[in-house]
Amino acid sequence: MAKRIKNPNEICYMCGKSKTQVLHLLEGNYGYVCDECVENAHDMLSEMTERERKLREYQEHIDATPSQIKSYLDQYVIGQDNAKKALSVAVYNHYKRMHQKKKSDIEIEKSNILMVGNTGCGKTFLIKCLAKYLGVPLAIADATSLTEAGYVGDDVENILLKLYEKSEGNLEKTQQGIIYIDEIDKLALRGENTSLTRDVSGEGVQQALLKILEGTIARVPFGGGRKHPNAECVNIDTTNILFICGGAFDGLEKLINQNKKVNRTIGFSVGAENISNEEEFTLENVQQHDLVRYGMMPEFIGRLPVITTLAPLTENDMVRILTEPKNAIVRQFQELFAMDDVKLQFEKDALMKIAAIANKKRIGARGLRSIVENVLQKTMFELPDMKSAKKVVVNAECVDGDTEPVVYGARNKKIA
Repeated sequence: MAKRIKNPNEICYMCGKSKTQVLHLLEGNYGYVCDECVENAHDMLSEMTERERKLREYQEHIDATPSQIKSYLDQYVIGQDNAKKALSVAVYNHYKRMHQKKKSDIEIEKSNILMVGNTGCGKTFLIKCLAKYLGVPLAIADATSLTEAGYVGDDVENILLKLYEKSEGNLEKTQQGIIYIDEIDKLALRGENTSLTRDVSGEGVQQALLKILEGTIARVPFGGGRKHPNAECVNIDTTNILFICGGAFDGLEKLINQNKKVNRTIGFSVGAENISNEEEFTLENVQQHDLVRYGMMPEFIGRLPVITTLAPLTENDMVRILTEPKNAIVRQFQELFAMDDVKLQFEKDALMKIAAIANKKRIGARGLRSIVENVLQKTMFELPDMKSAKKVVVNAECVDGDTEPVVYGARNKKIA
């Protein structure tokens, strides 16, 4: 039997609960509202405000000029000016094309991008920074995991599902996002004689990517995997999705230089030894036909009209990466140590040694953090129990593993 309420009017006008069913029942001029409804309303307003804020930021950043985009990237990415400029212009043109207000008979094609650069030179990090600034969803895929339909592996359309999931199921956001496909060079021809033999799987994946790169409505199963007639699918229009592909293209310089020498020898009877180093091909000068010669399909490369290269990182670049960006690795660890009220200091020789190790191992910028982590691991384990610790100093000997970082207490007294 329902419990009777002494005053039938003392109920929340939003949910209908009485004051005995809630913690608080707040009285207003026109009735009552319970604490639960107030809390729910607050959460809803907060979500709406956050969405509106993100929308405003998105609009501001989408309308950003190339110089504004590059200025943001400069805060996080050391060097690579040419690549940052090329990306900034391509992104600016892409979203300007999407949001053009004047109707025109001229159809502007997408400015999909190909980034060429050694492993660890910052390709993926650059794209992550770009997507964060623009406030658009980003999906990252590895080309080596993709297969054409009928083979074991991921269908190429599964990368669209990743973007849809990153957009939290928002189709509109999905269709304005960015997809980055790394290791794209692994889809090229196999074998030394690149004019005769093409890797079947690689060619099939390139073929499968053609339509979604150019723009199509793809029917993608919600659960991923292979399509079947009864699968629940989402239709994703890829017309306004920006595709960026990246790869190291190992051996490209050597291949092009060899071809240049052969062509000169055949055409002008000039010995290869007479070709000066100044005439040597570098990645900075890469053209679409060079990539086709490397083993990429002409149709595929044709859908990536913007080609930009990233320079190999020098040891000085890596030292700058450790210390200068807004979220530099050293700054991150200094922030962690500061949470224990301890100052972390890296000597210059330690930074140079870390950069030298990364360069020698050819692990690029992504390997810097793991080196720093290894150097500080024992100290980070012991430090929380050292209540008197005030400062930790890392030098080159610590990086080499000869000694542990030095811990100082008050008045600069060494305690470990």
